[in-house]
Amino acid sequence: MAKKEEKTMDKIVSLCKRRGFIYPTSEIYGGLANSYDYGPMGAELLRNIRNLWWREFVNKRQDMVGIDSQIMLHPKTWLASGHVGSFNDPMVEDKKTHKRYRADHLIEEFIEGKEEFKDLVVEDLDIKEMTDFIKKYELKSPDGNEITQPKAFNLLFETAIGSVSGEKAKVYLRGETAQGIFTNFKQVLDSNRVKLPFGVGQIGKSFRNEITTGQFVFRTLEFEQAEIEYFFNPDETDWKKLFKSWQDSMWKFITEILGVKEKNLRWRRHTDKERSHYSKDTYDLDYNYPFGWKELWGIAYRTDYDLKQHVEYSKENLTYTDPKTNKKFVPHVIEPAVGVNRMFLMTLVDGFFEDKENDRIVLKLDKKLAPYKLAVFPLLKNKPELVEKAKEVYDELKESYVCDFDSNGNVGKRYRRQDEIGTPYCVTIDFDSLEDGKVTVRDRDTMEQKRVEIGKLEAYFLEEFEK
Repeated sequence: MAKKEEKTMDKIVSLCKRRGFIYPTSEIYGGLANSYDYGPMGAELLRNIRNLWWREFVNKRQDMVGIDSQIMLHPKTWLASGHVGSFNDPMVEDKKTHKRYRADHLIEEFIEGKEEFKDLVVEDLDIKEMTDFIKKYELKSPDGNEITQPKAFNLLFETAIGSVSGEKAKVYLRGETAQGIFTNFKQVLDSNRVKLPFGVGQIGKSFRNEITTGQFVFRTLEFEQAEIEYFFNPDETDWKKLFKSWQDSMWKFITEILGVKEKNLRWRRHTDKERSHYSKDTYDLDYNYPFGWKELWGIAYRTDYDLKQHVEYSKENLTYTDPKTNKKFVPHVIEPAVGVNRMFLMTLVDGFFEDKENDRIVLKLDKKLAPYKLAVFPLLKNKPELVEKAKEVYDELKESYVCDFDSNGNVGKRYRRQDEIGTPYCVTIDFDSLEDGKVTVRDRDTMEQKRVEIGKLEAYFLEEFEK
């Protein structure tokens, strides 16, 4: 990662802690690797992203329903899905410090910017090829020490259920939310009037025993996924057209709903070697983070692999009966799957702006995403009449918008704080407000200030937020 990009990422990490977006988990005990907590601002931003995703992909679509499955599923679920046998990362270990690293990540860092490796696709390398590469180029750990040969490291978290130690049964924390959709397929069919093609969406926590550290919340032990399994009859629905329509929906959500710049996005198709054996086609929607182009959102045509695997392991009938022909078959599926935390980080990176001309940092989040939509200030906190009037305005606006009330420090410092957390508008009550019934509304991005009648604030902001 270039020094300039490192500096930008450092500034974003600093802002996140300073303004209550993200905290290191269990910091008073020294923290926990690859783990973070979301503070007041972060919790609001995450909730906004979740709600927007659910609204666009579940509530607004007649062909979608949503579920919320358990984190711990029957252990056979993960045998059927292949996670127990093949859900692995290539791991190496520093022979001196015993720290563990992803072999593919060490190779990526080694080849970055080197012309001779411009055509090398690291994702295509198997463990033997990684071993040969590491040996040939004498790769070292980040601490400069020798490393072990790569070996497969399973990412599933194991735990146990049962009250008596000797009678506990091994289970897994889910490695993805998708399998809960597949195992509930029959129940969704039986309890809802759904007809092919239709999709099932879910947002929830997943867990992966990741080896690598770094890259902030991009890769963590515990994370949120927003996944869709879209079921269809391949004899009646052209999978290529369906696949493209989902790609278009994904692109629209990121650029139009979340307001992310198109120049920072790209599609990357998986190579035949990289693509999972059950997938007929897979694409990643990548975002250009400060640490490089990385997967944000994946979409795969998984055929009928998953449902057939669960039929084999559960011995249950997971077929669909065509209401017109009475033909029974196992539906095929297209899966768009995105990491909510990666979208979260993307919005911070995309909105981070250093306004050097005005000596301020601005988080130019889309208005729909901003943790606080409005902030209300009394000009001076030691003037009861201003504070009282400001609280009246705040109480009125908070019925329609998530608002902040701030009377600490001077107004200039309050503006700077709201700029950094991405609040689109600040409302200041001054002495003139007591006379003319107007307040000063300041725009985050332009810093432009307008006088607006208190009685017309609702209408004013309704128009502004619809722009």
